[in-house]
Order: sequence, then C-alpha cells, then structure tokens
Amino acid sequence: MDPHLLRTFVTVVERGSFSLAAQELGYTQSAVSQHIAALETDLATPLLARRPVGPTPAGERLLEHARPLLLRLDAARADIARLTQIRPARLAVACAPAALTPALAEALATARRATPGLAVEVRVLGRDESVRAVLTGAVDLGLVTGAAAPSDPLPLPEVGPMVTLAAAEEPLAVLLPANHPLAGRPALRLADLAAARWIDAPDSAVPLAQLRAATRGDGFRAQVAYRGTELRGLGALVAAGHGLAALAAGAAEGLDGTVAVPVSAPRLVHRTEIIHPRDPAGPVRALVAALTR
Repeated sequence: MDPHLLRTFVTVVERGSFSLAAQELGYTQSAVSQHIAALETDLATPLLARRPVGPTPAGERLLEHARPLLLRLDAARADIARLTQIRPARLAVACAPAALTPALAEALATARRATPGLAVEVRVLGRDESVRAVLTGAVDLGLVTGAAAPSDPLPLPEVGPMVTLAAAEEPLAVLLPANHPLAGRPALRLADLAAARWIDAPDSAVPLAQLRAATRGDGFRAQVAYRGTELRGLGALVAAGHGLAALAAGAAEGLDGTVAVPVSAPRLVHRTEIIHPRDPAGPVRALVAALTR
C-alpha cells in the first residue's frame, strides 16, 4: 500500500469530508477521490461510505493499521533528520498537565544555564499527543504521566526507537467534591468506586481504561467527557458533582471545591516518565540529568 494513499484515507476520515481533506493536504478534490479509489482497488473492498463520509467496516479495520504505520514513517523521517541536520539551540518539551511542576521549571533553568542562549518551549499536551510529538521531532523531549504498579512501566503507545525512563513517582489519589460522603476518608479502594460516576479526562487525569485494568473490572464508566489539559477545568467539573477523577495527589492541590483522597488498593503510583531520542542533543541530556537527579 502506498503511504500517500493511506495518509489521504486517514485525513478524509478525520475531517469527514473529501473537500476538507483536499484543503489540508494541498490536493485537488478529484485527486483525493482518485487516491481513495486506488486504495479501494488495491484492497478490493470499499473503505469509505460517501454520504455521509465515513469508514466502512473494512475502513475501520484499515484505520487501526494506518495510523501507527504513518506515525512510524514520520518517526523514521525525524530520526534520520536528527542525525543529519544541524540542531539549533532549542529545547522543546511536551508535558502532561501533572508534569508541569516546580521540579520541571527548575530543571529547565538548569538546562538553560548549561547552554547560554537556549530557546525553551513548553507545550502542555495529552499523553498520546506528547508521544507523537517526540516521535515526529516536533519536540525534543516528552514527559508523560499515568498510573502503574510501583515496579511496572507506564502503558504507553508504541514509542519506536526512543528511550524511556522514570522521572518521578507520587501517590495516586481520587479527586472528589468537597461535600462527597467519602471526602473525609483517609484512603479509598478503587474497586469500591467502580460503579461511581467518573469523568473521562485522558489528557489531564488517569485514563479510565487504566483504572479498569488495575482493578480487573468493568466499571469506571464516564458520565462526562473532558477533552482538555487544564486541571482547574477538570477540578471545576468534579466540584460540581459531574464525576470523579484519578490523578497525582500533588496535581490535585489547590483545586477549589475538591478533596484528593489517596488510593490504598490496588497498590498504584502516579508516575512521570521521560521519552527522548536515542541520541539526544546537549540541552536534552542536561534536562534529563536534572529531572532524574
């Protein structure tokens, strides 16, 4: 399969329109139609319904393969570019909301002192978007967070030829409204909250799928979806009673109208992990050294 055709297919699905996909890719609409027709001919099956535009069952299955394939192609291009291109004095970091801490700020200051004139950029992104940004070279280093057993790595998407290492661990807590009946408890068992209302906030809290995996249960169903990285926005939803969220105990401090109660079982921690290329530039090495000191 031609990766150009795959990229056109994914873009049409994501935009829900042949014309919008053509605008994004810089093609004519007829060229986009030809790409889709060629891909359907190659695979001998319809991949897109036309009205409205959306994937067929075969198209849904192809999407599962196409997105990681295209990401790995972009990652390969970025990996070669890092070997062959002159790198500017830049340090671009993608981090989860819970990783934007005083420790990161101090580590960035250390990296700037080590490289005078260093230009620093910090982007607050969700976990998958942070991984993608590192793989494609959009940033130089990523800090991702999540829940895991103390001895286990975070369950991350495919990171390819990247280095991952632990940067920090802290207690995992459940964020409750301040007037919740369990707000005064010293600790909570996650399994006891499986049937509670939860907020699906994968970019600012622990993904609900991780909670289900940790408890080996089928609960933790979302009542509200929050697609953002602003912790205060998540805290406002919790305080108003829309649902619960699990996040780092430290990240929950100062969220008005809420209480963070530590998780006692199962035994989990909230971990921050670093992702960076195998051959990082000097500023990246300085930042990693400062973060893991």
